[in-house]
Order: sequence, then C-alpha cells, then structure tokens
Amino acid sequence: MISLDKLNKGDKAVIKDLITEEIPLTLLEMGCLPGNEITIIGLASKKGPIYLKIDESHVSIDSVTASQVLVELIK
Repeated sequence: MISLDKLNKGDKAVIKDLITEEIPLTLLEMGCLPGNEITIIGLASKKGPIYLKIDESHVSIDSVTASQVLVELIK
C-alpha cells in the first residue's frame, strides 16, 4: 500500500485505509472510503492539490490529506 499523494496523473487505485480521523467529512460523504476506486485526474504541483475522481464525484484534496489515505494501485 502507498499513500494517495504518491500517485501520478492517470493512476487508478482502490482505497484501503484512512490513517487518521482528521479526513474532512465532505470527502467521506463523496466516497473517500475504503473499498472505493479512485482515478487521479490532475496534479497542480508536487505539494499542491490533487484532482481526483471517486466513484462519480470529482474532488480536489490537498497533499497533506492525500498522504493520510492509503491505496492499492490497480494495474
């Protein structure tokens, strides 16, 4: 498993775990939960926001939050 902030544009992964309880409620409501598939749509910069698709939701999260989401890359 790797953290979400380590993925590249176009990568697909399955959320495996959230390593903090500090994940914003809005993200949880949009599907940022273990078992859901995500796709990285865009990266603003190395430490900037990450634009991703979770199920049918499009969301942007900061790299600090992304580092708290553990995923398994889909090949």
